[in-house]
Amino acid sequence: MKSKTLLVKQLLALLLILVLFLAFNGSIYMLLTKRLANNFSSASQSKMIDVKQYLPFEASSNLAKVDSSLKLSDNLPVLDGAAALVPVYASIIHNVYPEGSVTFEGGAFSDDNFYGENFASDSKMQYKNTVRGYTAIVDGETDILFCAAPSDEQKQYALEKGVELVYVPVGLEAFVFFVNSQNPVDNLSSEQIKGIYSGQYTNWAELGGANRIINPITRLEGSGSQSAMNAFMKGEEIAPKSPLAITGASIGFSFRYYMDGMVANKGVKMLSMNGVYPSAENIRNGSYPVIAQFYAIYRADNTNENIPILIDWLLSEEGQTLIEKSGYVRIN
Repeated sequence: MKSKTLLVKQLLALLLILVLFLAFNGSIYMLLTKRLANNFSSASQSKMIDVKQYLPFEASSNLAKVDSSLKLSDNLPVLDGAAALVPVYASIIHNVYPEGSVTFEGGAFSDDNFYGENFASDSKMQYKNTVRGYTAIVDGETDILFCAAPSDEQKQYALEKGVELVYVPVGLEAFVFFVNSQNPVDNLSSEQIKGIYSGQYTNWAELGGANRIINPITRLEGSGSQSAMNAFMKGEEIAPKSPLAITGASIGFSFRYYMDGMVANKGVKMLSMNGVYPSAENIRNGSYPVIAQFYAIYRADNTNENIPILIDWLLSEEGQTLIEKSGYVRIN
């Protein structure tokens, strides 16, 4: 009798373990597997550019070329800037500076060398990107910085250092939002996008899409795109996202040519905003809702006489043609 009771208990224990196992796997399927099926997130992360594609004086470099009437030979301003604007300032050097003005300390660029640390200290081209670039221009390590508008913290850093920066608009870009190419949503209003980032919308089904949690991606604070995003929100706070957001379909933001021309990831697509697609033509005619200027920035107390000469040339027909050939939209 005891052995029979023991057998029943063992069978019940095995049945309980089986039920728990099925329940656990069922919950994993509902919570993760089902949500991740046909997931739209993986391709919507922006990527770091390969700077070696934009090195001046290299035959294989992807740089704009113009018949420049300006040729500088000495007192060459050091140029630096954002990842999205590497094609612009590298093309300036390629067309205006003498060959040999860009030098390296080390070998090839690598995945661990995102900021181009193997540019030599005497190289007239540097690559510190936006966050470190604003520090470099204030500290006098760079002569002209090519970037989008600064963050409040970057403005404050210049103020604390007693440095006045001059911002000269030299071109136009679209601030864009992008999703995975499999996401059925093609257009959002500016208010809907603000609603996503403020936490009003948490599922793509609320916006005419699939039943997927929305994963709103943000960028490093102080980067050009994050500063543009903060301006886009017009003081509205970006809400913390749900821990489950990583199982959903993401949305990110950047600048048009960086996404479409430099990264050129076929796995993502840029969204129309308010029914207008962020094309170069819609930037030129002003119909796209969020058009951003980008700047040539220098210290007001910098005495290098070639800084105003170079910026004047960049605003000339030749310079603006270079802006367009680099993939951007002319300012004038």
